[in-house]
Amino acid sequence: MPDVHVPKLDEHGGKSVLKIAFEVLMISVGVFLGLAGEQWREHARERALAQEALRRFRTEVVENRASVAAVKDYHATLEKELQTEFGKPEQKREGKNIHLNGIRPARFDHSAWDLAVGTQALSHIDADLALALATIYNTQGSVDGLTQGVTQSMYITPPTDEKNPSTFMGALLIYLGDMILYEPRLLKMYDEILPKIDGALGEKR
Repeated sequence: MPDVHVPKLDEHGGKSVLKIAFEVLMISVGVFLGLAGEQWREHARERALAQEALRRFRTEVVENRASVAAVKDYHATLEKELQTEFGKPEQKREGKNIHLNGIRPARFDHSAWDLAVGTQALSHIDADLALALATIYNTQGSVDGLTQGVTQSMYITPPTDEKNPSTFMGALLIYLGDMILYEPRLLKMYDEILPKIDGALGEKR
């Protein structure tokens, strides 16, 4: 009976089980490293997005704080003057001691907030910090709403209306009564959040 030679698999271009396993392992490692690299790049992009948003927030908070601080004392003084005037009998109200120099509302910028919402940067910021920022911007929105209301009142019944001279002043007194509560609260909120933003940015000031 003739001798039959059975060739091994790798003698004619085949691959041993060990070589196949090694190649599969290398491919798996390559895929894993690729996915890990992509995940790292995505995390880096999200972190950069959050950091840029926080820098914008810090600038905007500082500007809005300055706007509130610039009118707080004026509003508090005018509110006291109006309280004193309205505490008199109507026939004795002359308004001589009221130093009215316009409503002078604080002006709030919310561009950083709008951009952060639009780019979804808020989802990459610490949840507690994002909540504190949202509270500030909601409070500013409330103040803007009150300012819009008293401004409309000014156009409907202006201070120069001889038939209703006290109508606008009464509306202004109510508005200022709200402002002397809102403005100190906002300044406190600004002062509390700025160090938190600096901490998230890794900056010392």
